[in-house]
Amino acid sequence: MKYLHTMVRVHDLDASLKFYRDALGLVEVKRSEHEAGRFTLVYLAAPGDEDAQVELTYNWPDADGNVEVYTGGRNFGHLAYAVDDIYAACRKLMDAGVTINRPPRDGRMAFVRSPDGISIELLQHGPALAPAEPWTSMPNVGSW
Repeated sequence: MKYLHTMVRVHDLDASLKFYRDALGLVEVKRSEHEAGRFTLVYLAAPGDEDAQVELTYNWPDADGNVEVYTGGRNFGHLAYAVDDIYAACRKLMDAGVTINRPPRDGRMAFVRSPDGISIELLQHGPALAPAEPWTSMPNVGSW
């Protein structure tokens, strides 16, 4: 058995790519448009780790322009990624306008959310970094 990917339904593909690709730093490894089924699939992976992918599924609007809205992102759980520097990763996300829901006060773990409410856990690769400001003083925001 081999892990292939995790599928996440997204409401706005552009907003999701801005989050997963541009802010979080994942790279697009494959994209396919399915005219008959009226959906787009975009596969993303952490640089250098293309075996672990996230599949963003975007269902196109119906004939009346209605787009299905997905709820229950918290029920999904979360995606988790190891990062080389938890503080630098969180700073990059904040600079991209992403809210840090659970700051890395411990130098080890943080949580953010995608535009569709999917929790993303960031874990420090290797030992935890020494606690540092502004992270140690930042409160939790919302749910994660």
